[in-house]
Formats: sequence, structure tokens, C-alpha cells
Amino acid sequence: MWTLPAGFLENGETTADGALRETHEEANANAEIIELYTVFSLPHISQVYMFFRARLLDLEFSAGVESLDVKLFDESEIPWDELAFPVITETLQHYYRDRHSEQYPVRYAEIIRPPRPG
Repeated sequence: MWTLPAGFLENGETTADGALRETHEEANANAEIIELYTVFSLPHISQVYMFFRARLLDLEFSAGVESLDVKLFDESEIPWDELAFPVITETLQHYYRDRHSEQYPVRYAEIIRPPRPG
């Protein structure tokens, strides 16, 4: 089983360690990082999102302190209209396309929003 961990960093954490910590906090899941997968620069909110490809080490997972429920989904079951962040949607779309070729290039995108008037 594969996962695409990401999350906010704590002081002194590497990006990979932060992604694994967030995976554990949100899903009580144990995973190992395989490689960096997508990077999104969002200068309008001064954030950078980095998603990794990772492998679940076991199927022992449950809702963590930051989640109400967790579940594994097949591609056809993903509630695309309910995903909260466009970067998650885009990363998942890349993943499902890349799975067919088994080639997972690192992708970078800048999401630029025009300044709000006022």
C-alpha cells in the first residue's frame, strides 16, 4: 500500500520526518518515505507544500488526534469533490496517471493568486 504524506513542520524537523510525523498524527499509520513526489509553491500564503511517495509498513491504522476518520480508497472511490486542497487533488491525479507507467517524476508547480483588491 502506498501513501502520499505531507504536513506542517515542527522546529528542527526535516521535511521527510515531518511528513511521517503528520502521517502518524493523522492516521496512526507507520510508513517509510520512498521519495519526494510533488512540490507546490504558494507565495500568496507564504507556504511550500511537499508530498512524498511512501509505503505503509502495515495495515494497522486508525483516526489520530487530528482526524475523525481514516480509510484507504481505490481510485474510483475517492470523493474528488470533497478534497479540501487543490494541491492534494493534483498530487493524487499525478499519482494515478504515473502508476500506469510506474514512473514517478518529481513535479514542481507555482500556484500564483492575484492580490485581492483593497
